[in-house]
Amino acid sequence: MVSPVTVVKSEGPKLVPFFKATCVYFVLWLPTSSPSWFSALIKCLPIFCLWVFLLAHGINFLVAHQSASRILAGLIFSAVGDAFLIWQEQGYFVHGLLMFAITHILYSSAFGMKPLDLKAGFVMTLVSSFCYTFLYSYLSGPFTYLVAVYIALIGFMGWRAIAGVQLCNDLWTWTKLSACIGAVLFMVSDLTIAVNKFCFPVPYSRAIIMATYYAAQMLIALSAVESRDEEDFKRRN
Repeated sequence: MVSPVTVVKSEGPKLVPFFKATCVYFVLWLPTSSPSWFSALIKCLPIFCLWVFLLAHGINFLVAHQSASRILAGLIFSAVGDAFLIWQEQGYFVHGLLMFAITHILYSSAFGMKPLDLKAGFVMTLVSSFCYTFLYSYLSGPFTYLVAVYIALIGFMGWRAIAGVQLCNDLWTWTKLSACIGAVLFMVSDLTIAVNKFCFPVPYSRAIIMATYYAAQMLIALSAVESRDEEDFKRRN
């Protein structure tokens, strides 16, 4: 198994643009009340950097590893979703919801169905059901079923990411753990969005939403590079 030190040395430099772009977003902190193409660019820039991060591993790598190419596709739909959410008050919230729903389908496909881990699936079903039950009384119209479908999709994605981490069997890898933590942070980010939009104002909601979201996307992007790191490690040894 590739050591964390090797990972930091090989992948860390490629993530520097992402960290810089994230800092730019939080420093500028453009008001959401006046959406613009510039604010959309600043919001999407860290995700663009994650595109570059995956592309830096080579087109041949992405073609050879379907999980990595699906995560890249998920990041592309995420960026489109981010742009739509800039104009959510102008009626584009559902468009953003659709883009992120596609993202979760792509991530689920990238994580795969092995191992199945029905216990993790049962726990995630309970968590998803609790979240929807909590939100249900605040929802109306199309959102009653749109939010249900979205929670089901992100819950499924979370299950597939968590199932890959077999800590008890000592079969886990740093990338599977990265995917797991990333999926959980994504769910925290989206739950905060839902509570803040449909239920009641969440203190520091934007900071919580964006910090967990960017961290989630970075960790999920990192989970795509396991095969490349193992190949490099074997060549050096």
